[in-house]
Amino acid sequence: MTGLPQAFTAGYESIAAWAELIDRINVFPVADGDTGTNLRISLAPLLQLASGRDQVLEQLNRCAIGNSGNIAAAFFKECIQARTTADLPLRVRSGSDMARQAVADPCNGTMLSVFAALGELFASDGDIRWPAISEELRKTVLDGASRLPQLARAGVVDAGALAMFIFFDGFFRLLTGQKERSIPVHDLFAGKIRLKNDFRDNSLNSYCVDAVLDVAGGSTALHDKLSALGESVVMIPDKDRLKVHIHTADPKSLRRQLASLGKVTRFTDERIDGNRSAALSRTAATGQLHLMSDAAGSLPCELARSLGITLLDSYIIADGKPSPESLCAPEIIYARMQADNKVTTAQASAAERHQQYESTCRQYGRTLYLCTGSAFTGNYATAMAWQRRHDSAGLMTVLDSGAASGRLGLMTLLTARFAGQGASEEEIIQYAVHLINTCTEYVFINELRFLVAGGRVTRAGGFFGDLLHMKPVISPTRQGVQKIGVVRSRKGQLRFCLERLQQQFQQTEKPTLMLQYSDNREWLQSMVLPKLRQLLPAAEILFVPLSLTSGVHMGPGTWSLAHAPSS
Repeated sequence: MTGLPQAFTAGYESIAAWAELIDRINVFPVADGDTGTNLRISLAPLLQLASGRDQVLEQLNRCAIGNSGNIAAAFFKECIQARTTADLPLRVRSGSDMARQAVADPCNGTMLSVFAALGELFASDGDIRWPAISEELRKTVLDGASRLPQLARAGVVDAGALAMFIFFDGFFRLLTGQKERSIPVHDLFAGKIRLKNDFRDNSLNSYCVDAVLDVAGGSTALHDKLSALGESVVMIPDKDRLKVHIHTADPKSLRRQLASLGKVTRFTDERIDGNRSAALSRTAATGQLHLMSDAAGSLPCELARSLGITLLDSYIIADGKPSPESLCAPEIIYARMQADNKVTTAQASAAERHQQYESTCRQYGRTLYLCTGSAFTGNYATAMAWQRRHDSAGLMTVLDSGAASGRLGLMTLLTARFAGQGASEEEIIQYAVHLINTCTEYVFINELRFLVAGGRVTRAGGFFGDLLHMKPVISPTRQGVQKIGVVRSRKGQLRFCLERLQQQFQQTEKPTLMLQYSDNREWLQSMVLPKLRQLLPAAEILFVPLSLTSGVHMGPGTWSLAHAPSS
């Protein structure tokens, strides 16, 4: 039987693969379309369980966000303390109790019901009879759809409950060594994982708040007071601190009220979009060839969602904590790098990527995957291996883009736009191949020391490059990174960029440009954008963040320009 740390990793990877679907059916307590996203952020520390339990316990407290993330963190803080499978039943029951106690107004039909059912389903001898447990948990999830009026109106199961079913499917299959593939979620929950077309959420204008209070006198006495301050209240005690999640119409007033109960050491608020789930569902139901790519392309998540593009994440590891790259805060990552704190990247496991391919094809049918170039990652080989073994219906077409960062993002965006014009599958694929052959990118490196730290150049070469104030200009191609120039200053970078564009395009042409920033947005906006508009007034210019994978490899101060000719 495989060890528990690996099983927790498998459970997390299962949720990550189905996060888009979980977001789309998220209607309780509000239809803000973020349950899958919040669970990916909140439970990411489980990936590090093999490195030490105490560190993961602390990170679960720090990382938990949103209603679902905080409730799940309360549960898993107990579960990960199981040292053997024989400990699991007791820890699951304890975790179920802790999760329920954390919620001011607990509701059946949610993930709380899944936790409680799992605690009751363990055999008295500790034997794990997963196929039988799986069927009972499925019934629990389906039963929840009729218990909560909002779920009944939307025609779906609870997103958090489904997420926990998916987690435990991955968890127990690895733990018990089962080799056969899972029954697809779409078959197990047929008719209950798509919002009704007429569903609308009538939530009031409100905000989602996550806060941390220092409460030296203990948190028990605060339960009733906090419960009265808003909706969807979740409270997780941690020594002399109290983690609080709450929905409120007035964040400023709430902060003052919290300050009267303890020292507020953290406070974040975000406006709730009560119809985001419905919007995500409408975007997903296009019926055309679906586009999938890697988040290593500089394509912001919201822009990708608006075009119906699925992005597959790698992980950014900072302070020993892995986070999906598209869900990291770039300003924090670049600040840590500037302070010489270690920040690295890691691929999702082959198992997680395989589940992503399965999930995407099951949800959308025919899918075109424009993946990062083989010279940079093994994504193409991993996708082709999955296709040979599992895609007998030929649902996925895989193209090696030969690209990364903005070049990959731009060709994916333009392909999605072309697909949206009603082109046939064959025409869409041919257009993507055309873009692979015609898109170009110039990447401007500010300091070589970050490439040295990542092993991309030798330490001696990096030292002398910085000593001489050399700023290389590189381009990601099918053959790998090519050095196409060297300059000595920002002005030199801008001059190089404009000269290349002038050689490539006439002033009257209408190319699409993707200008990408790291921690230098203000400079690019004030100095580079005006020059580009002056040089090519008819061009479309997209101004977006550099993919964080690229930013971590190449460092703060890096910027990039990708371009494609007008079609």
